[in-house]
Amino acid sequence: MKIITLNANGIRAAQRKGMFEWFEKQQADVLCIQETKAQLHQLDPKLFIPQGYHFYQSDAVKKGYSGVSIYSKHEPTKVQYGLGWDEFDHEGRWIMVDLGHLIVASLYLPSGSAKEERQDFKYVCMERLEPILDELKATDKPFVICGDWNIAHKKIDIKNWRGNQKNSGFLPEEREWMTKLFGEYGLVDAFREVDDREGQYTWWSNRGQAWANNTGWRIDYHITSACLKNKVKSAEIYKEERFSDHAPLTIEYDV
Repeated sequence: MKIITLNANGIRAAQRKGMFEWFEKQQADVLCIQETKAQLHQLDPKLFIPQGYHFYQSDAVKKGYSGVSIYSKHEPTKVQYGLGWDEFDHEGRWIMVDLGHLIVASLYLPSGSAKEERQDFKYVCMERLEPILDELKATDKPFVICGDWNIAHKKIDIKNWRGNQKNSGFLPEEREWMTKLFGEYGLVDAFREVDDREGQYTWWSNRGQAWANNTGWRIDYHITSACLKNKVKSAEIYKEERFSDHAPLTIEYDV
């Protein structure tokens, strides 16, 4: 099974840059999008729903903000919009589909870089996710949570780690939480199962020459249940074209 995740930084902008032409060539089973920045009614199906895919989107109440979606070749048996927590759900940050043999979620964890209140909200979101993870583990069904987690886990996951230790996305508390997910919770960073190289990033600031110099962060993940640990076949961060300030992350699973 081939699954792609991308923070599009505006799905309409990504479409204009050729993202869907690229996507249709990938023959992926699932595409998870974060930061759609568009309401469902604003998307022309002819442009935004490739033939052969089922499409589901969770919008933010605020127009032009956040939003997550999932494209799937397989029709889900169930679709979950949000987590049942209004403060989070009103920002359109979670959608999950049950494909029968596999559960896939698209997650957009908040950034805390704008102001202290948003970092506090990010910590609350992290805490609120833990019982969701417990519920997913209790189903005994394989799951993949794709998305922009807005946290670089280790020094290898960020170019300028020394200069970012006090910045949101690389704070000790955030990194420790990720370690908890991969330790205590037994979850899997699918990318690192097959690629342990340095310099593998998924996001680059638009400031300066970050893209040209590969001064990036790996903040987009496929985080999976433990049973998929040995099912990861390959992983690719696509950088030949730019559809967003993030790059698509494609992982193939033997499921």
